[in-house]
Amino acid sequence: MHQATQSLIIDYLLPKKEVVKQSGLSIATIYRLIKAGKFPAPVAIGTGSVRWKLSDITAWQQSLTPTSKQEG
Repeated sequence: MHQATQSLIIDYLLPKKEVVKQSGLSIATIYRLIKAGKFPAPVAIGTGSVRWKLSDITAWQQSLTPTSKQEG
């Protein structure tokens, strides 16, 4: 018997407060980076309400390059 396995992917929606905490950035900086195309855009969940996908924030974090140590 062949049984197909299916992986279940759960993607949480994070509120603004959690995105600020996860990213270490201020909300003003987050929106500036979104406008520049350097931070994931939120998804609208209702009138005036937005959330960010956890997978988008994680991918953004993984795309960052570590800062180089200065040799002195």
